[in-house]
Amino acid sequence: MRQRRLKNLDEKMEEMRQILPDNFIDNELMESGQLQGKWAQSFKEAGKPLFLEIGCGKGKFIVESAQKHPENNYLAIEGQASVLHYALRKIKDKPLANLKFISKYLLQDQLLSFFAKEELDGIYLNFSDPWPKARHAKRRLTYHKNLLIYRELIKKGGFIQFKSDNDGLFDFTLEELKLIEEEFAKDGKENPFEILKVERDLHNSELAVDNIMTEYETKFSERGKNINYLLVKIR
Repeated sequence: MRQRRLKNLDEKMEEMRQILPDNFIDNELMESGQLQGKWAQSFKEAGKPLFLEIGCGKGKFIVESAQKHPENNYLAIEGQASVLHYALRKIKDKPLANLKFISKYLLQDQLLSFFAKEELDGIYLNFSDPWPKARHAKRRLTYHKNLLIYRELIKKGGFIQFKSDNDGLFDFTLEELKLIEEEFAKDGKENPFEILKVERDLHNSELAVDNIMTEYETKFSERGKNINYLLVKIR
C-alpha cells in the first residue's frame, strides 16, 4: 500500500538532512560509482560487517537492528520519501553512526553498478511487494535472477533473510531457489544457495526470541496472520 504523501514533505526531508547529515547517502555520489567497493568507508567505523535492507519502510527493523548490534554497519533502501521520513524520525534525537539510508527507488540490476562483488555480509528482504499477477513475476525481489544478483553482492558465508506474510510469494521464493539449484546442477555446478531455515509460523517458532519485527509484521501478526521466514546461506 502506497503511503499518503506528507504535507510539506520536501521541506521535512530537507530538515532531516540538516539534522542527520551522516545518516544519508548522497545519491549523486552513489550513482557516479564512487562508492562501489568503498561503502564501508562511508561509515565512521569502516571495519564492521555491512548489511543491506531493501525496502526498509518506516524503519523499525533496521533501526532496532542497528541499535541492538553496534558491531555491524547497516544500509537501508527506501524509495518512498513519505515512508522514509518516519524511519528518520526514529533516530532524530539519537543518531546512529552505524546506519545510513538510501532515499531512492533502485531496480535490482542497478545494485550491480552500485555495489562491488561480495561487498555485503547479508541482505534483508522484509515484506516485499508480492506483485501477485503472474505477468509481474520478474518484479518480485525473490525472482530467481534477482536472487542471483544478491548472491554476487554477498560474501561467501553471508546470507539472505526473507520474511513475508504472503504465503503465495513465500512458495514462489522456494520454487525459485529450487529452479536455481536445478539449473546449476545441469551445468555440473554446486548450488550457490544453502537453505538454513524455513519457518511457516515464525512467531511460534524458536526463532521468535531474537526476531526483530517491522511495523507491518507487528500489525499483521496481531491479527493472527502467520509470518513466513527464510534464511539462505551464500556458498
